[in-house]
Amino acid sequence: MRVAVVGLGKIGLPLAVQYASSGVRVTGLDVDQRVVGAVNAGREPFPGEHGLGEALTAVVEAGALRATCDPAFAVEDAEVVVVVVPLVVTGDGEPDFRAMDAATESVGRALAPGALVAYETTLPVGTTRQRWVPRLEAASGLVQGDDFDVVFSPERVLTGRVFADLRRYPKLVGGLSARGADRARAFYERVLQFDDRPDLGRPNGVWDLGTAEAAELAKLAETTYRDVNIALANEFAVFAGRNGIDVDVVIDACNSQPYSHLHRPGIAVGGHCIPVYPQLYLWNDPDASVVSTARRRNAAMPEHAVAVLERLHGDLAGERVVVLGASYRGGVQETAFSGVFGTVAALRARGALASVSDPLYTDAELVGLGLVPHRAGAPVEAAIVQADHAEYATLGEDSFPGVRTLLDGRRVIDTARWPSTTVGSIGAPPVRPAHRP
Repeated sequence: MRVAVVGLGKIGLPLAVQYASSGVRVTGLDVDQRVVGAVNAGREPFPGEHGLGEALTAVVEAGALRATCDPAFAVEDAEVVVVVVPLVVTGDGEPDFRAMDAATESVGRALAPGALVAYETTLPVGTTRQRWVPRLEAASGLVQGDDFDVVFSPERVLTGRVFADLRRYPKLVGGLSARGADRARAFYERVLQFDDRPDLGRPNGVWDLGTAEAAELAKLAETTYRDVNIALANEFAVFAGRNGIDVDVVIDACNSQPYSHLHRPGIAVGGHCIPVYPQLYLWNDPDASVVSTARRRNAAMPEHAVAVLERLHGDLAGERVVVLGASYRGGVQETAFSGVFGTVAALRARGALASVSDPLYTDAELVGLGLVPHRAGAPVEAAIVQADHAEYATLGEDSFPGVRTLLDGRRVIDTARWPSTTVGSIGAPPVRPAHRP
């Protein structure tokens, strides 16, 4: 079987490697020549994906995976074409389809009769049928359902653990025809392996949801649920913080029975998925007030965290404040919708001198992001933990001469390592030096 994977990013490349490791021949297509060159050399073009480096080297050396910038070379002999090109949103929440439109038209111009096209990029409901199929037909001169088939099958993985997630979660498929769905099921059953999941109501594996629209909604619903749940936890945290209650104790108590599944509050909700996909849902359903309210609450959390720091510390004007963590989450070198930007903006609005430290980023990379790098050992008056990097669990005040106040936005620091510092968090009373044993 010959497979083309369109888009060799942090999801697409692991998918290509997974397919190639399962016995099919894969050609990866990407617009970035640097990425293509790295893949063909058997080198991972980005860090942080567990198991990718070794697996990539193995499949390239075996001749099972190659990469190109030429759509015709990748697609014209492919029996299956998997499209994993990012879909972004504009500042006002509108989906920006330009990259995917271009990718779809490139695929269409090279599409062979009999091919199966599977879209894995998260989409607004109806996009596969109403936007991609007409573009594929116009570019190819073929007819969907007669000459080729199209399905939607959303990726459901998290960067850093893609291979594990591919095994753990059912693969959802929604076709535009029964034939297309059957072909997609056969393909994914060939290239994916699934863990036993006795907790599921049906065997883990490929699940046919009946239509592309059902599969599109399933991906939007599962990610929007997380955003709404986190927003509810953040609402509780804001209230708890005002009233001297530790919200983590409350959440632990609530989740001790099976009908409560509260998530955890925090300084920000970042990444390519959770801040974005609710906006794609709202594009379909603009009257979804619960979703829009939740998105506003989560987007406001960096400002809230800085306000908490200001209450604990006092006037921040002229104060040196280091933000710990540029990444949107711990252990991942990625700043998509990271809370670092809102946090730094809120500090600067108060006149603070904000710098940023992150073990995964060089000073030059931080400057490229519009951030001021923190010099190790430089004195500061305050600090904010923005990302839950594992390194921060052992970090102490001795690394920040002069620090008086810390706002732990992720509940990851060890307060015993900050004995002379007032430590605050999201949704809990502050811990002051006088209150420690």
